[in-house]
Amino acid sequence: MRNSGKQDVRFSIGFKLVAIITMLVLLSLGTITVLVSVFVSQDVQIAAEDNNFTVNQRSAAEAESTITAFRSNALVLLDTLVAAGFGDASRQAAILFFERYQDVAAVAVLSPGGGPPAQFLVNPRFFLSREIDSAAAESFITARQEAGERTLAGETLLLNAAPEFGAPVAALYFPWQDNSQGAVVFFSAEGLSETFGTGTNMSFMINSEGDVLIHPDYALVRAGANMANQDFIRNMRENTAQRTQTLYTEDGIQYFGAFTRLNIAGSAVITSIEYNKVFEGIAATTRRNAYLTAAVLFLSVLFIWFFSKSISGPLRSLAEAAQKIEGGTFEIDLASKSQDEIGLLTSSFRRMSAALGIFGRFTNREIAVRAMRGDIKPGGFPKHATVFFSDIRGFTEKSEQFTRVFGDEASDRIVHWLNEYFTHMVDCVEKTNGVVDKFIGDAVMAHWGTAYSAGSPAADAFNCVQSALMMRTCLVEMNKNRSVDDPGNPPIRIGCGINTGIVTAGQIGSDLRMEYTVIGDPVNLASRTEALNKPLGTDILITEDTWNLVGNDLITEEMPSVTVKGKAKPTRMFAVVNLKGQEGPQSLAEVRDLFGIEPPDISKVDTGEEEKKYEIGAG
Repeated sequence: MRNSGKQDVRFSIGFKLVAIITMLVLLSLGTITVLVSVFVSQDVQIAAEDNNFTVNQRSAAEAESTITAFRSNALVLLDTLVAAGFGDASRQAAILFFERYQDVAAVAVLSPGGGPPAQFLVNPRFFLSREIDSAAAESFITARQEAGERTLAGETLLLNAAPEFGAPVAALYFPWQDNSQGAVVFFSAEGLSETFGTGTNMSFMINSEGDVLIHPDYALVRAGANMANQDFIRNMRENTAQRTQTLYTEDGIQYFGAFTRLNIAGSAVITSIEYNKVFEGIAATTRRNAYLTAAVLFLSVLFIWFFSKSISGPLRSLAEAAQKIEGGTFEIDLASKSQDEIGLLTSSFRRMSAALGIFGRFTNREIAVRAMRGDIKPGGFPKHATVFFSDIRGFTEKSEQFTRVFGDEASDRIVHWLNEYFTHMVDCVEKTNGVVDKFIGDAVMAHWGTAYSAGSPAADAFNCVQSALMMRTCLVEMNKNRSVDDPGNPPIRIGCGINTGIVTAGQIGSDLRMEYTVIGDPVNLASRTEALNKPLGTDILITEDTWNLVGNDLITEEMPSVTVKGKAKPTRMFAVVNLKGQEGPQSLAEVRDLFGIEPPDISKVDTGEEEKKYEIGAG
C-alpha cells in the first residue's frame, strides 16, 4: 500500500471565475459611481449656491420692506400728531394706529438734550399680550443716549431690544423733520423670524455693529449676542459689495454663506447652509450605488460560484478519490447527475473503484479535519472539574415489566420512555454550562469546568449541583401524571453522585473513533458516590471536595463517611437538600417524603458484595 501526499490546488476554477467577475463589476460600476459623483457634485454645488443666494435675497428684501414699512408708518403717525398738536385728536390717531399696526410696541420722539423722550406713545395691547412692562421701552431709550445723539446727528440705527423686553423686539432710530428731530419705533421681530424660517438654509440678521437682531436660535437674540468678531462677519463688513457669497469655516464646519446689505441702518441679512448638507444627496446616492454594486457583485459571485461548483466539485471529488485509492482506501462513493464528460468520467471511476473489491474505513471527518487544523491536539489536559453521574432507580425491574407487558413492542417503548427522560436531563446540564459526556444505559455522565467553565472551580461545582436540583424538579413535574402501576410510563427516580477534583480531559479513543471525555480518580469517585444514594436513602450526594467549594450556598446533611477502595482516608459525604433561600425541601426528611424514600438503617445496610467499592461508616 503506497501513500501519496496531497497536492493542493493553488487557484481553483471557482476562485478564478469569481476573481474575474469581481474585477469587472468593481471596475465598471465603481468607475460609473465615481464619475457620477464628480459631475453631479459640481451641478449640485452650483444649484445649492444659487438657491442659498436666492433665499438670502428674498429674506433681505422681506426684511428691508418690513422695516421700511415700520418707519414709514411711524412717520405718518408722527406727522399726524404734529398736525393735531398732540391733543385729543392725536391720542385718538395713536389708538387707531396701534389697532392697525399691532406689531408696533411704541413710538417715541427723542429729546434734543437726551433724557426721557419728548413724546412717548405706547401700544398697551402689545405689552399686555406679551406680559411686558411698558416702561422697558422708555428705559431702553434712556439707557442709550448715544444712539439718540447719533440719530439727532442724522444717522439711522437698528438696535436689538430683546434683552430688555424679554421678547424678539427691535428698535429703529431714525431722523425726523428734515433731520431736526429724531424718533424711535419699537416693533416685533417675530414676523421676520418666521419669514426667515429654520430650514436647511439658515438666515439671520445683524445690525451695523454686528449685534444679532433676528436668528433661528432665539437664545442668541435674547442674550444680545454679537458676531462682529467672527471671520465671515468681519470680512463681510469690510467688503464694499452690496451682496456676495463665499465659503467659510466656523467651529470646524464649512458653510456656503451669502449676505445682502440692507439700505437701512447698515444692517445685513446672512444666509448659510452647511457644506456637508449640500452633498448629503450625493453621499446617499453614492451609498446606494455602493449597495447596488455589492448586491450585483454578490449575485454574480453566487451565480459563478454555483456554476463553477458544477465543474470544480466533480473534479475535486475525483481528485480526492484518486488520492484515497493511492492511500489504500479503495471503496469510494462517487455520484454524479451530470450528463457531460465529467459525468461520464465519474461513472467510469466509480466502476473502477468497485471493481477493486476492497472495503476501507473512514475516520470521522469532522474530527479528522479539526485534528488536521490543530484544533484537537493529542494527549490530555488537567482540569479542575466537577463530575456528575446519575442512574435510574430500579431500571432493571422496570425494563422487565416492559418486556412482560408489551412483548415485541417493549424495546420501542423503553427507548421512547428513556429518550423523554434524557431530553429533560440533558437540558438541565446544558442550561448550567455543563457537558454531557455519555449515556451508559440508563445512566448519565456529565462534567463542568472542562470544555466550558463558569470562571472558577467553585462556580462550576455550584452549576453542577444546581443542575442536579433542576433534574429533581423536572422529575417531580414528569411524575405528576404517572402512576406506579402504569407499565408503559412508570415514574422515574434517580440517584446523583457529584465529586470535584483534578481530572484529565481531552479527545480519547482510537483512530476510528474519538470522543471528548474525562478520566481520573475523581471520575471514579463520582461514579461510586452515585451508587451510595440507594443504601443511604438519598437522591443527590456530593463529596467533601465539592462541599468545601459550595457548601455555604447549600442546605446539606452530612452522611456517614465512606472509605472508598484505594483511598486510605475516609471520604465525607453530604446529602443535598436544596439551595439556601429557595422554596422546596428544607431537610433530608422532606426530600425522602417527596420521593417516597424510606429512611435506611445504616447499621443494617448490606455492603457484603464480592467486589464492594466502599465501606460505610469506616474511619
